Amino acid sequence: MDDNDQSIILESRGLTKHYGGVVALEGANLILRKAEHIAIVGDNGAGKSTFVRNITGVEQPTSGEIFFEDQKVQFALPKEARNMGIETVYQNLALADQLDVPANIFLGREETFFNLGPFSWLNKQLMRKRSEELLNDTGIKIPDLTQPLAEMSGGQRQCVAISRAAGWGSKLIIMDEPTAALGVQETNKVENIIRSLKEKRVPVIIISHNLRQVFDLVDRIVVFRQGRIVGELDTDKTSGNEVISLITGVNQGGNENKSYI
Repeated sequence: MDDNDQSIILESRGLTKHYGGVVALEGANLILRKAEHIAIVGDNGAGKSTFVRNITGVEQPTSGEIFFEDQKVQFALPKEARNMGIETVYQNLALADQLDVPANIFLGREETFFNLGPFSWLNKQLMRKRSEELLNDTGIKIPDLTQPLAEMSGGQRQCVAISRAAGWGSKLIIMDEPTAALGVQETNKVENIIRSLKEKRVPVIIISHNLRQVFDLVDRIVVFRQGRIVGELDTDKTSGNEVISLITGVNQGGNENKSYI
């Protein structure tokens, strides 16, 4: 990361989440700087998704503080995070399968000729034009934008979700397992989009179990275990073996070739 990109875009201080007597997240302190790409890794139940849900307004933390662009924030709803420029691509994608591409990209942000609630007249031509521009910016080719998403491949649907995030999330994009259900070719497309976001200096947080992907795409790796952050490692100064040791809490010995997917 460039020396000019040291300003902090997101910071959590002591972020904690309890579900009754269950501690899902405890004292999470994390800093993300402008233009930085980081990965959050850890086993299932380590607190990764809980952390993301709490910083994006899906859930409310039990305690702790969140700062975005040097401003203390507490998002009551995901919409409030989106309004500040934070977009999240969840594992379930949050897409409307029966709608076409422009309708999904503008879901909740529809362009209208005039706004009369349920009787509003949508400006479909403008939404289509802007959707084409977004897809071109991210290098995604979808032959027929009028096709319902239910008829598209998993990779195409994932690319639509990421394009929507890239188009609206001008300040921060968070991706939860962006390629978990994709094949090799579709995974390559998504990874190329993430690289293009790096070129545009858009900060990104990726939750991933795929260490090959993590080492290829991010500047820094944050390891969660049992609800706590147990390590932060610069990608170019660590190894898969060291990351796995932190994830599992067990020394991996000398097996540098072990993968964690």
